[in-house]
Amino acid sequence: MNREFVEYLSQRTDKILAVATILYTKGSTPRKAGTSMVVYPDGGIFGTIGGGRAENEIRLSAVESLEKKESHRRIQVLLDDDVAVKEGMVCGGQMDVWIEIQNV
Repeated sequence: MNREFVEYLSQRTDKILAVATILYTKGSTPRKAGTSMVVYPDGGIFGTIGGGRAENEIRLSAVESLEKKESHRRIQVLLDDDVAVKEGMVCGGQMDVWIEIQNV
């Protein structure tokens, strides 16, 4: 995590949030392993891990994880399926993402 990200988290007073971090990428992706973003229970975010449909899929999964009170979740985001092609996303890669719930 970069310094700005850590400083931002240390200043938050939220009781619970999710941190989504890219663990692994294959092929072309908008961001690479180690990139993180914060997701709040209301769906708001701080940071970005790629934008577009991939980021939205990760955001929605993090919100669901928060609602289910899971401690963590691992998801795979494919950027080479038919939906991605129809939406003009030409990355063609995939990302494995770790979502961890934090009580701050």
